[in-house]
Amino acid sequence: MSDREYQARPIVGIGIVVLRGDEVLICRRGKPPNVGSWTLPGGAQDIGETCKDAARRELQEETGLLVADLHFCDYVDTVRRDGDGRVRFHYTILDFCAAYAGGEAVAGSDVSEVRWVPIDELGPYALWTEAHRIIGIARGILNP
Repeated sequence: MSDREYQARPIVGIGIVVLRGDEVLICRRGKPPNVGSWTLPGGAQDIGETCKDAARRELQEETGLLVADLHFCDYVDTVRRDGDGRVRFHYTILDFCAAYAGGEAVAGSDVSEVRWVPIDELGPYALWTEAHRIIGIARGILNP
């Protein structure tokens, strides 16, 4: 059992949509949960860290990229219960977006691969439905 299971309160997670033209940056998870699955960059917020600082840190740690202006997109609650109905995991994820500003994306901590993918070609990567929804919101914010 990990230290994130069966918590008394939800864990705040941070997600970041980085757009480069019609492409979005995605990462393949290198650690549990969901090892090997594709997702948006992000991770847990640390105590004493603002949401935007957490977004910048996670993006830099996982991809090596830095971005300028961050914009709030939306939040997602994910609750997973065990066989007895007890809450095993509860994450409240705050999603931000930013336009690509430069640099080379490379896989860092917690991810095994990073990739720029045309948004209309995301099908084979089996992203979570909520990730698609957040990407759509990010497109509206960054490309009004």
